[in-house]
Amino acid sequence: MIGMTLKSTKVPPTKSRIKKGDTVVVLAGKERGKQGKVLHVMSAQSKVVVEKLNLIKRHTKPGRSNKGGIVEKEAALALGKVMVVCPHCAKPARLGIALLDGGRRLRRCKRCGEIVDKG
Repeated sequence: MIGMTLKSTKVPPTKSRIKKGDTVVVLAGKERGKQGKVLHVMSAQSKVVVEKLNLIKRHTKPGRSNKGGIVEKEAALALGKVMVVCPHCAKPARLGIALLDGGRRLRRCKRCGEIVDKG
């Protein structure tokens, strides 16, 4: 056992149709059923940070910029545990790709067929 190394299990970044600013609903876990706005997408880790959901308490030391203490902040959720809420039908929906004239690709709700992207 001496001199053996463990292989790293790096997960390749997953392609996600979830973007910053989307409204999502949590499908599993302690926050199930709650909705929030996406603050940050980490595609390399297959995680997403949602506003005011999955709050954790972080104990911080005082420094020059902060006074320290117990700070509540959002922790990352697994990408597979959230689903985009369609702004038109207001229900969780899978997203597909709609090809427009000129080769433009936009996200589209598979439930109602409307375009989800702005512009």
